[in-house]
Amino acid sequence: MCHSVQSVMTRDPLRYFRIEAKELVDQISAGVLDLDQQPEADVVARLLRFAHTLKGAARVVRQQEIADRAHEFEEVLVPHRDESTPALPADQMRELLRLNDEISGFVTALSAPAPPVAEPAPAEPEEPIRTVPLNAPTTQAEVDQAHVDAELARGADAASDRPERAATADLDDLLDAIGEASSRIAPLRDGGRTLNRLHRNVETLGERMRVGRTTVSDASARTSVRRLAGELGALGRRLTDAVDQVERELDEVRGRAEGLRLVPAGSIFTALRRAVRDAAEAEGKPVRFQASGADVRMGPHLLNLISGAYLHVVRNAVVHGIEPEKQRIAAGKPVEGTVAVHVERRGRYAEFRCADDGRGFDLAALRRTAEERGLLAPGLDPGPQGLIDLVLHGGISTAPGVTEVAGRGIGMDVVRDVALQLGGEVSIANRPGQGATVRLIVPLTLLSMNGLIVEAAGTTTTMPLDAVRRCVRLGPDEVATATATARLAHEREVLPFLPLAQALRVPAGEEPRSGVAVVLTADRDTVAIGVDRLAGISTLVARPLPDLAPAAPVIGSVSIDLDGNPRLVLDAHGLVAEARQESTTARGDAAAAARPRMPILVVDDSLTTRMLERSILESAGYEVDLAASGEEGLERARSRRYGLYLTDIDMPGIDGFTFVARTRADPQLAHVPAILVSSRASAEDRRRGAEAGASAYVVKGEFNQEELLTHIRRLIL
Repeated sequence: MCHSVQSVMTRDPLRYFRIEAKELVDQISAGVLDLDQQPEADVVARLLRFAHTLKGAARVVRQQEIADRAHEFEEVLVPHRDESTPALPADQMRELLRLNDEISGFVTALSAPAPPVAEPAPAEPEEPIRTVPLNAPTTQAEVDQAHVDAELARGADAASDRPERAATADLDDLLDAIGEASSRIAPLRDGGRTLNRLHRNVETLGERMRVGRTTVSDASARTSVRRLAGELGALGRRLTDAVDQVERELDEVRGRAEGLRLVPAGSIFTALRRAVRDAAEAEGKPVRFQASGADVRMGPHLLNLISGAYLHVVRNAVVHGIEPEKQRIAAGKPVEGTVAVHVERRGRYAEFRCADDGRGFDLAALRRTAEERGLLAPGLDPGPQGLIDLVLHGGISTAPGVTEVAGRGIGMDVVRDVALQLGGEVSIANRPGQGATVRLIVPLTLLSMNGLIVEAAGTTTTMPLDAVRRCVRLGPDEVATATATARLAHEREVLPFLPLAQALRVPAGEEPRSGVAVVLTADRDTVAIGVDRLAGISTLVARPLPDLAPAAPVIGSVSIDLDGNPRLVLDAHGLVAEARQESTTARGDAAAAARPRMPILVVDDSLTTRMLERSILESAGYEVDLAASGEEGLERARSRRYGLYLTDIDMPGIDGFTFVARTRADPQLAHVPAILVSSRASAEDRRRGAEAGASAYVVKGEFNQEELLTHIRRLIL
C-alpha cells in the first residue's frame, strides 16, 4: 500500500465509508417508502443494489453490524425480485423499516471519527514487505476488495470531495481564496487603463512625427512607433477582455460556492414521509404522502428547525385530519388519504405548506377542550377562525387519549415557537369536511438564486431569473407609449407595464430611449418591467436587507458584487403587484373622466371616523353615504348601488369581517369591492380580512389619506 493511502487509513480509516454509507442510507430510506406506497420491480432492484453496495463497503472496513443488517435487508427483498408488482406483507415492510433504522443508527454513530493513532516509525526492513493496516482482511476475496478500496481511497485523496460534501470550513477557505483573487482584479484593471493611456501617447507622438513637429524623421522610426502603438492597443484590449472574463467567472464561482452553504428543502422530505407512514400505521389508516418544492435551498439551521416542527404537523394531519376508511367511504372520498407538503420561495421568504384531505378541525371538540382548559369563557363565541387560532396557543388536543403520536397538545406549540424564533408567522386554514392547511412562512437569511442583471436610470439591480419568461427589445416610441399607458401589447396580450426606474423611485432620463421589457411571472400573474439594458446572468446568494434600511416594495434582498459592493435584488412578487396597481390606476384615471363615479358607503360606529372619511372622499369628488352599524350598512347596500364599501372592523353586532363576508355571499353585492379600515394591525387580522373577501386593508394608526384614495381609485373603475 502506498504511503498516501496508508496515512489516510491510519488518520481516519472510515473517512470515505462514512460519506458513502450516509448517502446509501438516505437512498435506502427513500426507496423503502417508495416501495410502501407504489410497489414496483425497479424499486426492489434499486434497493437490492444499495443494500449490496453498503454490505460490501461495510465488510471492507470491518463494520460487521452494518454488513449483517444490510444482508438481512437483502434477504427480505430477494424473494420479491422477480415480481412485476411486488406487494410486501405488512410485517415485511415493518422489518425493512426496522433494519433501515438500525443501519441508520450505526452509521450515525460513526459520524465522529476516532482520534488519530500515532504511526510508529518503521524499522529498516531486510527485504521489501507489503504493509497492511491493523485488522487486515485474510481471505483472498477480502484482500481483493481491500485493493479496490485502496484504489478508491487513492483516487479520492487525489481529488476533492463533491461540492455537496464540502464542510463549512472548506467553503470558508474557498470563499476567502476567491476574495483574495478578486482583490487582484483592481490592479489589473488599472494596468489596462495605463496601457490605454500609453497607447494614446504613442499615437500622439506618431502623429507629431508624421507632420514633422519632432526632430525624428527616419522612416523606420516612424514605422516602429506605429507598430508599437498597434501592439499596445491590442495588448490593452486583450488585457481588458481578460479582466472582464475573470471577473465574470469569479462572480459565478463565488455565487456557486456560497450556494453550497445552503441545503435543498427536499432533504427533509424523507423524514416527513417516514413520519406520515409511521403515524398511518399506528392509526390503521392508508395515507399517501406527496411533496413538491424540493429544489428550494436555504440555510441548514433554518431547515433543521422547520423539519422538527413539521414532523408534528404531518403527524397531526394523519391523526386528527385523515378519517378512518369507513368514514372516508361514507363521505365519498378515496379510501387512501393524502398529506401533501409544498415548499415555495416567495421573494425573500419561504413558505412551507402542509395540506390534508381529511375532515378538518373538529370545532365542537376544540370548543369543549378550550373551555375545559380555561382558554375560552363558557358561552363566548370567537367564531370558527377564532377557535382554530386557539390551537396555536398550545395545550389543546382533541385526541381521546395520549398515544405515541398524539394527545399531548404540544405539536402546534412547536410550530408556533419555531415561527417566533425565525421571525416568521404560522396560520391554519380549516375546510370542514375537506381538510386543513398549515402554513409556515419564514424569512430566508440566505437565498441561492440565479439572477438577471439589469440596468435602469444608472442603477444596477438583479431580477430572479426563475421569474423571467422572456425579454423584448423596445424602440423609443414603444417605450414612450408603454410608459404613458402603463400597458404593453405583446403576443396578442396586453400586459401591465412598469418602468423599473419608477418602481425604484429614481429619476429617469427626460428623452425616451430604446430599452428592454422583461416579461416576468409571479403569483400566476404576468407583467412587463421596463429597463434600459441587460447586463448578464449571475449566480448569487441574496441576503435580507438591514432592518433599519428603508426600501421600495419591489426590493426583496441584497447581494454582494465582486468588488464587495451591495447590489439590490428585486422581488418578483413585489414587481408584479406594483405593475398591476400602476396599470389599474392608469386605467381608472382614464375612465374617470368618461363615466360618473358611483357612490361610496362608509360603515363605522364612530361618528368622528365617519365624518373624517366622508370629508376626505367628498373632497376627492366622491358621493358618500353613511351607516353607523354593520346591520344598517347591509340595509343600505341592498337598497342602492355602490361602487365601494369602506368599513370598520370592531363594531357592535355585525363586525366588519362579517359585513364583508355577507356582501361577498350575496350575488347582488358580491361585485362591489370592500376596504377594511381598522386599528388592528396584526398579520392575522389582515389574513382574516383577505379571507372574508376584502380588497384592501388600511390601518388607522398608519392612516394616510393618499394611500386610501389610491386604493379607492384602483378599485372603482
